Amino acid sequence: MSTVSHAHDHHDDHAHDHPHGWRRWLYATNHKDIGTLYLIFSFVSLMAGGVMALLIRLELFQPGLQFIRPELFNQLTTLHGLVMVFGAIMPAFVGFANYMIPLQVGASDMAFARMNNFSFWIMPVAALLLLSSFFVPGGATAAGWTLYAPLSVQMGPGMDMAIFAVHLMGASSVP
Repeated sequence: MSTVSHAHDHHDDHAHDHPHGWRRWLYATNHKDIGTLYLIFSFVSLMAGGVMALLIRLELFQPGLQFIRPELFNQLTTLHGLVMVFGAIMPAFVGFANYMIPLQVGASDMAFARMNNFSFWIMPVAALLLLSSFFVPGGATAAGWTLYAPLSVQMGPGMDMAIFAVHLMGASSVP
């Protein structure tokens, strides 16, 4: 038996079409890559929220000790709640959904893969906006993670940044 070799013997391997290195993650359209990005972001947010929780617990360790200012304590409490809910829990669910649903239904990928990628990249921008509210005049919001009035109407630009960041994070969790 002889083996016939053809010059145009291509397999359906289109690896040359996909970006490599950091471009693979920036321009990802593969549902597994985007799901992995969401899960990594969720883990990083979990660590950031955990550091805030440690600072809160440090302040509450013993009565009378004052490691941080009371205003910063309230800001940490609020941003801890926002980061954990909108930065850790929601992206974890979206990441698992991005990764698993196409596998479960037998689809090759998610619909609107580029929009799915854009949806993820809104999330880090919103997280940076939320965390940078610590550095504006008046500091971050201290209205509790629910952002209810009357505390929410007494805040400065940190409150506006937090509200906009929560809206962006909510929008990015709907791929």
